[in-house]
Amino acid sequence: MILRESVEQRENEMLSTFAAKSANSMGRRYDEEKCKVRTEYQRDRDRIIHSKAFRRLMHKTQVFLAPEGDHYRTRLTHTIEVSQIARTIARALSLNEDLAEAIAFGHDLGHTPFGHNGEEILNSIHEGGFSHNLQSIRVVDVLEGKRADGKRGLNLTAEVRDGIKNHTGSKQPITLEGQIVKISDRIAYINHDIDDAIRSGIIDLSVLPKECINVLGSTHSSRINALILDLIQNSDGKDKISLSAKFASHMDKLRTFMFENVYHNSQVKKNEDVSKVDEIIKDLYEFYVENPKQLPEELSAMIPEFSLHEMVKDHIAGMTDRYAIQKHIELFT
Repeated sequence: MILRESVEQRENEMLSTFAAKSANSMGRRYDEEKCKVRTEYQRDRDRIIHSKAFRRLMHKTQVFLAPEGDHYRTRLTHTIEVSQIARTIARALSLNEDLAEAIAFGHDLGHTPFGHNGEEILNSIHEGGFSHNLQSIRVVDVLEGKRADGKRGLNLTAEVRDGIKNHTGSKQPITLEGQIVKISDRIAYINHDIDDAIRSGIIDLSVLPKECINVLGSTHSSRINALILDLIQNSDGKDKISLSAKFASHMDKLRTFMFENVYHNSQVKKNEDVSKVDEIIKDLYEFYVENPKQLPEELSAMIPEFSLHEMVKDHIAGMTDRYAIQKHIELFT
């Protein structure tokens, strides 16, 4: 039998001095007995995978609001791709794969229905704004899980929570594993969104910036592989995770291209689709503010502690695309 202490010893012997060792974790929000066989980060990963919020990712939009076809990415498939990229990089750099995987699985738990369109609309109407990374922290700290002693949340380690919180934005995660996920997220979504846009006919391979394709490659797999290898080579033996200046520049150019030609493309975000998303989220938000008793029981019970508007925001952010549509039809038709 391989017990947790043996795994922790292996980490100390085999992982880089820059790795976050599970035995040295900064701990959880409240103490609990450790698992006999799993490390702290393995346990966090499992808690995230078994959460309802993780399961709902399969029915949340990545880019295309109304994709016709079975092969377009969802928020769940995006999460899995980020995890795969992050594990590959962490393994090559002798960093903690379990920590990288846990952060990757949890990084988008707070995403709204209808992708970034939903996020922008909820941000515009909710007092105090909305950002999916902070909502992901709220999911793991408050909305998922409840112990017999009444304490809420999944009680994740500080390192996983930090990686989730700082996977986007200007602040860097405190661990190299968190930094890996932050870049893996960008590598994944830029390249799989190119793949989906080409499949849909929105763009053609020939219109991608030639200087980027010449360096990174002309196929989905070659671009991801090139970026991963560059990141590994440029970060080896260092206390910071980063692409080389050349590869970072080309990835940024591809990202800019995608914003100009795909993310804001009228075929991807049809005016009527965006207007419908706007209508659905605003109508639902107003309805639950005016009818708080219609909120799920577990959310309405938290109104005295967190306020009505906060719980309405939580309910809408947790919806899948299809549930939001069905609920809107039920309430307003």
